[in-house]
Amino acid sequence: MAQAIRLVFSNYQYVILAVAIFVGLLIPLSIISEYIFLEPYVIGHIPQGNEFAFSLIIIVSALSGLVIAMNVFRIRMMRASKRKMSGSVIGSFIGAAAGACSCGPIGFAVISTFGSIGGIATSFLTTFEIPLRIGAIGLLVFVYYTTTRSLKIECQLNK
Repeated sequence: MAQAIRLVFSNYQYVILAVAIFVGLLIPLSIISEYIFLEPYVIGHIPQGNEFAFSLIIIVSALSGLVIAMNVFRIRMMRASKRKMSGSVIGSFIGAAAGACSCGPIGFAVISTFGSIGGIATSFLTTFEIPLRIGAIGLLVFVYYTTTRSLKIECQLNK
């Protein structure tokens, strides 16, 4: 697995892409989950007891950056070699979207416009926010495993 990571991130473009995806997910998710406040000043605050939920946001953001950058490398490599690709790219986007399922005040405003079904959806997403993120982390770990395995096979890396 380490050889696949070294292969992908030996090019600085993929490092920049992974960091951009990490920051691009971490900041909005932290704002939506009310860990970062923008008014009247930019302030970060993690309430006592919410450290685990915040660490899950960090893990989802980091895994999304890692997996998506590796899959972009794989897409570019496959395009050059004209081989078929499997569905691990789709899995990385599904995992990132599932991890972004944080229903703070924006979720209440948007989903509540759908009436009682919106209220039920809001309640479900708020109640099961942590299990949904844990499931997203599991999905991203699986996608990471399949991506490194396919890179090992396609690039013929040594074990």
